[in-house]
Amino acid sequence: MILPNFNDFPRVGRIIGIDWGARRTGVAVSDASREFVFVRPPIIARQGGASVARQIADLARAENAVGIVFGLPLHVDGTLSETTGAVRACAAELCTYTDLPIAFIDETLTSAAAQEKLGKVRVSDIKRELDSESARVILENAIAVMGRLHN
Repeated sequence: MILPNFNDFPRVGRIIGIDWGARRTGVAVSDASREFVFVRPPIIARQGGASVARQIADLARAENAVGIVFGLPLHVDGTLSETTGAVRACAAELCTYTDLPIAFIDETLTSAAAQEKLGKVRVSDIKRELDSESARVILENAIAVMGRLHN
């Protein structure tokens, strides 16, 4: 189920952060205490393969997740981007595979923060690692928001 905000999001347990991409979708997972966030290999969209939403649902089951957070691509001024609809469509499809709560958080500037964290690396490494590193930033931001709500 898609939630309008984090107010009803589970307060404890592992959660998954998603940085959706047309080709590669970055993935990060928290520990149950939400003190640590770990990147996972990105999900690669493949023709004829399981949909990205299906792969996220499978990962959520394997990780014993209690919720999923998608980074929502918005323009800097807060307006919807060209990709916002595709992210929302993936989340809606995900609802057909799982009943876990799903929430969105603005992902503005997460790629820049992720690239800064990666430092100076080769372009091929950036392509391979940036999406899941961005998912880590998305998830850490969501955990921070949840922490402020529940304190």
